[in-house]
Amino acid sequence: MKPRITVITLGVEDLEKSLHFYRDGLGLSTDGIVGKEFEHGAVAFFDLQAGLRLAIWKRDDIAHDTKLKKTAPSPTEFTIGHNVGSKEEVDEVMARAKKAGAAITVPPHDTFWGGYSGYFQDPDGHLWEVVWNPDWEI
Repeated sequence: MKPRITVITLGVEDLEKSLHFYRDGLGLSTDGIVGKEFEHGAVAFFDLQAGLRLAIWKRDDIAHDTKLKKTAPSPTEFTIGHNVGSKEEVDEVMARAKKAGAAITVPPHDTFWGGYSGYFQDPDGHLWEVVWNPDWEI
């Protein structure tokens, strides 16, 4: 399989609230909610980088589409890593996320492996790690 991941979809409880968080709070580019004319179709897409988008879609609609039972969310299932170019940028992104309503679970700090990172949760508890890795060029 050649990796062709183009969309990462997060299940959310309140589509409007999550739209506000990601668009207005974090400043991600979007055309807003589309697909309202379809039952279980309302979704919002955010441009992340060339060829990759973030989608937010109601958890109930994901359960319907996948024919799976909706279960309790668990924030420790996965994290989304947002790599930046400096320690200062980690601090800036974390501050912006907090101002947007994110819960800071781990404040920015020097890591054991020589980097600098912090964690926040979006309104639905999804974990984001904002990280600077001195060995990666951004």
